[in-house]
Amino acid sequence: MKILAFESTCDETAVAVVEDGRHVLSDQIYSQADLHAVYGGVVPEIASRCHVEVISILAERALKEAGISRTEIDAVAVSYAPGLIGAVLVGVNFAKACAMALGVPLIPVHHIRGHMAANYIAYPELEPPFLCLAISGGNTLLADVRDYTDMRILGHTRDDAAGECFDKTARVLGLPYPGGKPIDELARGGDDKKYIFPQAHIEENPYDMSFSGLKTAVINLVHHAEQTGEEIDRSALAASFTRAVSESLVPRAMMAAEELGYDKLVIAGGVAANSVIRRDFTEAAEKHHLQLFIPPLRLCGDNAAMIGAQGYYEYLAGHTAGTDLNAYASMDINGSF
Repeated sequence: MKILAFESTCDETAVAVVEDGRHVLSDQIYSQADLHAVYGGVVPEIASRCHVEVISILAERALKEAGISRTEIDAVAVSYAPGLIGAVLVGVNFAKACAMALGVPLIPVHHIRGHMAANYIAYPELEPPFLCLAISGGNTLLADVRDYTDMRILGHTRDDAAGECFDKTARVLGLPYPGGKPIDELARGGDDKKYIFPQAHIEENPYDMSFSGLKTAVINLVHHAEQTGEEIDRSALAASFTRAVSESLVPRAMMAAEELGYDKLVIAGGVAANSVIRRDFTEAAEKHHLQLFIPPLRLCGDNAAMIGAQGYYEYLAGHTAGTDLNAYASMDINGSF
């Protein structure tokens, strides 16, 4: 089964062709990072306009790269939420038009489910059930993945996502947007114990997280140093910050895996590209005798291949739509189609 997939939830426009949920025939991505870098973050209106300009071009390129014609497409999948509403609408409406014109099913895919499915591409042997930690610019959550489309949220961030904290920390340090890679590079060789940052603990749910206090602590530290003329050890600050994020994530994931009795841990999302977080999870998984699945860097960020992969399993579960996605507008990862 060949699925034409679209992703446009933020500042990457992506189109892919995926076969049977595991084999990527093509994956075209246009990044807008340079357009938004001057503003230090994504400008929704610019993102939406750019999606409009490039999505049809990428669709043609994806089909050409896959070596197939339009008539060979069996279904169309699209990331419908969460994301910047204007950006999401570009992808959703283009996907609707494609599905209608081709006379094939339209498959709505939750963006976070897509990130999880990136591991199905990287690890063809991976099958549920497993514990998944999704960490990205807009979301941070722990999920019990009982089946390909049956998922339960165990815990999530109460405020900021981990990825947002990386971007805001990078901005206050004068690093370019997006901040994940620059922070990772700056932290290498830095003393990760030089600066002590707060760790949030949520009494109602030990799996819930909070990163707003960490973000505020970093900003206040840098601003105070600027006002008093104190020199900041930028490398140590980046390393200490990254350590604080990792220490918020790793223990919770280990605790959840033990409680569920799972021996497989899946990491997904853009923050999974961070070298320290990858290292810490590798060491913790080995210590707790867990199989660890982390996608390669090219599949950590937003891409359409992951949407096509998850779209295949949504299709098998009967989760298809007509040309109207209103019924799915309020669905979250824990919802039912």
